[in-house]
Amino acid sequence: MDPVTHLLTGACLGRSGFNRKTALATVTMVLAAEAADVDVLWEFKGSIAGLQHHRGITHSFVGAPFMAAAVLGVVYVVHRLRFRKQPANTSPRSKPPLRWGLLYLCALLAALSHLLLDYTTAYGIRLFEPFNCRWYSWDIVFIIEPLMLLILIAGLALPALLGLIHQEIGVRTQGPRGRVGAITALVCVVLIWGVRDYHHRRALSAMNSFLYQGAEPLRLAAYPYMINPFRWHGVVETADFFETVPVNSLAPDVDSQAGIIFYKPPETDVTRAAKASYFGRVYLDWAVFPFVRQEKLEDDAGGYLVEFQDLRYTYPSSGRRGVLGGFVLLSPDLRVLQQGMNSGKSPSVESLEHPSGRQ
Repeated sequence: MDPVTHLLTGACLGRSGFNRKTALATVTMVLAAEAADVDVLWEFKGSIAGLQHHRGITHSFVGAPFMAAAVLGVVYVVHRLRFRKQPANTSPRSKPPLRWGLLYLCALLAALSHLLLDYTTAYGIRLFEPFNCRWYSWDIVFIIEPLMLLILIAGLALPALLGLIHQEIGVRTQGPRGRVGAITALVCVVLIWGVRDYHHRRALSAMNSFLYQGAEPLRLAAYPYMINPFRWHGVVETADFFETVPVNSLAPDVDSQAGIIFYKPPETDVTRAAKASYFGRVYLDWAVFPFVRQEKLEDDAGGYLVEFQDLRYTYPSSGRRGVLGGFVLLSPDLRVLQQGMNSGKSPSVESLEHPSGRQ
């Protein structure tokens, strides 16, 4: 999910009671909840390397304990520098004692929360890397979920506001504030997941009750929209084509008139060469519904342009090509000249889109 959701989740976890057990719990859990995204540094080596390593080892059960230890190390160093003239096991500005063992467990819990949040999205996460590089995803929550953000912010802000009111009227409080608000926010997030999961299953059930152009689906999936838990982006694969369809899980109903068909192009030496490229291997390892097409270039140099896209991100109502695609530019003798993510060189797929019917 987006970094803000991770940070707010870490803050709510810290305020749910851990900050009453040990000093520095909240700041540690905030940092640990977002630490896994340090893998974005691979983007400095290029967009393909970024795709290859994103949500990899730092987002796995193997990497989580090390990410927690790294965060704790940072907190320890900053704490020692800040209070270097005092004993290492004390924090004079905090009422709870500073317990490093418990603080590590807090960091580990927050690091695992990052894995859980990312698992709920459609992008996927490699939970068991390096032993198993398979992608896992729950497909129930959009990458940015405004309702979750509002709930988490409210869980942190409202107790602080009430604390100011209590301070004005002279009410004394014991211990850090915000425990009830933070726990309530976290429970609400779980309830959102429950509602989303229920409607995700209804969407899949509705999609599975249709024939698509007279063909039974080989695979199908439903992906969420932002905010609306009843609206889903359905993707179906048959032997000869893919189809994307809007799904209403409240009815439930599949909108056959708004569907788009992507006929599978034949496999050629050109597409095989593109798939064997660095970008092709990385992209096809990640993509769930990969759609690959080639175009013969008409310029003086000739050659071929091969476009890659994952249909789980080609929402039919968006009116544009899906995000998170890429391309491979090949010479006439099929050498890779250029490759990358989301380039303007990538051609439109409008010529391959057809209104769908259903039989």
